[in-house]
Amino acid sequence: MSKIDHSLFNAEQHALEREYEVCPECGSELVIKHSKSGPFLGCASYPACDYIRAIAHHDNHDIKVLEDSACPLCSEPLVVRNGRYGMFIGCTGYPQCHYIAHDDEPEETPGPSCPKCQKGTLHKRKNKYGKFFYACDAYPQCKYSVNHPPVAHPCEACGWPVMVQKYRGGKAVLQCPQKVCQHTIEEPQ
Repeated sequence: MSKIDHSLFNAEQHALEREYEVCPECGSELVIKHSKSGPFLGCASYPACDYIRAIAHHDNHDIKVLEDSACPLCSEPLVVRNGRYGMFIGCTGYPQCHYIAHDDEPEETPGPSCPKCQKGTLHKRKNKYGKFFYACDAYPQCKYSVNHPPVAHPCEACGWPVMVQKYRGGKAVLQCPQKVCQHTIEEPQ
C-alpha cells in the first residue's frame, strides 16, 4: 500500500491550477503576470483593460502607539507598525507626515574643512552600493571626495591640509590623498 494519498493530486482539484476571479473592470479572467518587481494578477484582456492587483496583500496595521514618544517633525505620537518590509516605527499623522524612525541614524560629527574649496566641511556619505565615502557638503559647487576617513593633519611632503586614515599591517597610518604625493606617516597618538 502506498503512503501517498493520490486523491490530493487529482486534476480537477490541483492547487496550482485553481481558477482566479474575474476582472472587476471588464469581466475577463485574471491571470498571473510577471515583472521585475515580481508576480502580480493582471487582466487577460490587456491592453484593452489595464487592471492589475498584487497577489500578496500586505496589511499595514498598527501594533502599539508609543504615547511617550513624539514625532520630531509634527509632534504627533509615534506608532509601531507592521508593513510590507516588516516592523517599523512611524508617525500616527501619516499620510500628512511621512516620518519613519531609522535605527541606523548615528549622530554625524562633521569632519575637517574641505581642502579644495575651503568653504565646506567633509561629511560621511553612503553611495548606492552601501559603501561609505567622505565628501564636501558644498556639493555641487565643490565635488571633492575621498574614500577613507579624512584627518585634519597637513601633509609634510606637499602641504595638503588633509590626510586620510588607512590601516596597513594592522597599524593606523595617515596618507596624503593627492595622487602625485601619496606620502605616508604613522598616525600620531
